[in-house]
Amino acid sequence: MLFLDFYYLGTRCREQTALPDSAENRKKVQTLLNRIQKEIAQGSFDYAGTFPGSPRASLGKASPVSAPVVGQPPASVDRHEVPLFAEFSVTWRAEMAPQWRRLHRSSVDAIFDAHLLPAFGDRPLSTITKADVLAARARMAALPGRTGETLSPASINKAIGILRQCMTEACERFGLPDVFKGVKRLKARRPDVQPFSLEEVERIRATIRPDFRDYVTVRFFTGMRTGEINGLKWRYVDFAKGLILVRETFSAGEAEENAKTETSLRDIPMLPLVRAALERRLEQRNPDSEYVFCTREGNPVDAHNFANRVWYPLLRYLELDKRRPYQTRHTTATLMLASGENPEWIARLMGHANTQMLFTVYSRFVPNLTRQDGLAITGLLNSREQKKANAADPISPDQLAAMSADQLRSALTQLLATPTP
Repeated sequence: MLFLDFYYLGTRCREQTALPDSAENRKKVQTLLNRIQKEIAQGSFDYAGTFPGSPRASLGKASPVSAPVVGQPPASVDRHEVPLFAEFSVTWRAEMAPQWRRLHRSSVDAIFDAHLLPAFGDRPLSTITKADVLAARARMAALPGRTGETLSPASINKAIGILRQCMTEACERFGLPDVFKGVKRLKARRPDVQPFSLEEVERIRATIRPDFRDYVTVRFFTGMRTGEINGLKWRYVDFAKGLILVRETFSAGEAEENAKTETSLRDIPMLPLVRAALERRLEQRNPDSEYVFCTREGNPVDAHNFANRVWYPLLRYLELDKRRPYQTRHTTATLMLASGENPEWIARLMGHANTQMLFTVYSRFVPNLTRQDGLAITGLLNSREQKKANAADPISPDQLAAMSADQLRSALTQLLATPTP
């Protein structure tokens, strides 16, 4: 059963309810708790009226005192009643787990094990200060990184962001001061985007192992993420409507009926090149596997094996810069922007919520979107001025009679090309 836990007049109060623990009941109890804390802050809280059968019903009647400040435990509170960080982190992760995807849950657990529990695990929540948070962040910044000499600002921000969420909930629940007040994120570099040119795409498709040619073709011309294409099943390929339905992902050895975000659940139109690749795969389909791209045993393509045994050796052979297979997705966006496709349509194709990502990340790779030399508007203005000049200087009969055949044809062409006012 759910219970309420709050401070009143220097006393920690716990009141039991008859409501079983469920999402709906938690909202009800939280609403009641919010009202109680508001009345305590205003000095109008009536304990007996709110909990008439409580042993503490007479609390506050005999000697009323000023109410404590909301969000601050009274000075007389026993700070040892606040749980340890490690204990609360287990509770918090269990409460948050239903709204997290499996891969994110694993990532959060790894962050706690590697960084947060060693720094704060054996300490009561009430003893953790802003200085402790900044010191922990400084220690992370000195740790070796996976691809660089030290951890990247993005990795540090992710770990500190998880700590912020956990501590914010703890501060609200136990009336502790906000230890993250004034703590800002580290400045991180924009994600490295290195799309392939169309010429490079064709070289890769022509040279790659034949059993992976259709796989990279679909990656290059659909923009599917690694987990999305590796988890693509035949039941999500609709040849009748010419669509690929993104409904599942495959990562860390498991399939998941979910996507990265809500907008990632989308329908991708098949370009002729993509349709031909999928039809070839259908002809060679493994009858024992439900996956479109699979190994001889019928299992989905393993991302690490593909990258290390096929992708990177191929780039070295072609003398191309080393780039992750994920760059195929960036290539899709840049090629479609360069070809003049509607940005909103491209955003839906890629699974973006809006076009901001396209213009922020990809526009610098598309000259037609980034030219700043004024040639386009100059050409338009010159064209209008030329039309005005042609209209202002009509050809006289004598000039017409003196024209050669080529001049007549040229004049007639200009006349036909000029719109009627």
